[in-house]
Amino acid sequence: MPVFAAATLIPAMLIAAGAAWGGVWIASAVAFMTLFIGLTDELARRADNGPGGSEFPAGTALSVILGGVHFVLLTVVIWRIAGDDTLGTMEKAGLFIAAGLYFGQISNPNAHELIHCRPRWLRNLGSWIYISLLYGHHSSAHTLVHHIRVATPADPATARRGESLYRYMLRAWVGGFREGLQAEIRRSHAAGRPAWRNPYIVYVGGALGLLALSYLVAGPKGVLFHLWLAAFAQTQLLMSDYVQHYGLMRRITANGRPVPVGAEHSWNSPHRASAAMMLNAPRHSDHHVRPMVQYPALRLDGDMPMLPRSLPAMCCIALSPNLWRRVMDPRVAEWRAAHDDVTPAA
Repeated sequence: MPVFAAATLIPAMLIAAGAAWGGVWIASAVAFMTLFIGLTDELARRADNGPGGSEFPAGTALSVILGGVHFVLLTVVIWRIAGDDTLGTMEKAGLFIAAGLYFGQISNPNAHELIHCRPRWLRNLGSWIYISLLYGHHSSAHTLVHHIRVATPADPATARRGESLYRYMLRAWVGGFREGLQAEIRRSHAAGRPAWRNPYIVYVGGALGLLALSYLVAGPKGVLFHLWLAAFAQTQLLMSDYVQHYGLMRRITANGRPVPVGAEHSWNSPHRASAAMMLNAPRHSDHHVRPMVQYPALRLDGDMPMLPRSLPAMCCIALSPNLWRRVMDPRVAEWRAAHDDVTPAA
């Protein structure tokens, strides 16, 4: 837990110091989340498996702390960038980048962890983090659609082999919103709940309410920068899903159903620093096999698809579709040829 806490709270403290004093603190925040994490990944690539079990009270406590930190940073950063003139243009740009990276690479995996928790209040906290990033529907689309349909053509979040990141992002965003809404409507009908209790009303209404708060904090510029920060964070979330599910598909059995989700259906990264910063989100295969297990207990083994570089580095490579395909398409073909025919039948 000290490693997870350091990797997630140090950049938050640097961003807060940057918002307060500017200058070198902002540069330090950006450098920590890019150069330092990237260098540490290369020097200490393989991360050991954590302790067994599934319940980690300290892990939950850190997630709650990070949830509170997220809302404080979002408010302070919007005010300092849009509602205050004491920072220079370059300082504001650096603060925007540092905060956007934080929301996309720490707040996002933390919200992802929270929406899988059993207590309702923790799931609600995770949903509100996503709502503040104008991506509330992910709370429904991820749990009700992605985890059920992952590695099939019916999953909007599964990237097809040969599909570019840019085409994927539009398809995944729209498809996730639509399929999550349909899943919630079906669930409401099955439970006999009235239409006004659909969580999408909270997702959309909450987003509008938080944009209104940004207006109160910093006027029209506050709304504009809130939109830009949310878009930056959403882009990183979509890039992560693209990389972690690119080209891996479940075999369809004779009865027309896909085989059960296995470790072979998600890409993983064993890099130590970025995994700690993202609360073990790069251990993606184990999360899909055991979605209710807390992040400190997620494991790696040798028979999981492994990315050649860390998850943040692979997201950068994905920005160039031609380079991405040269790197990943041969690996997808090799992995599928070796595993498609041995996946256990449903």
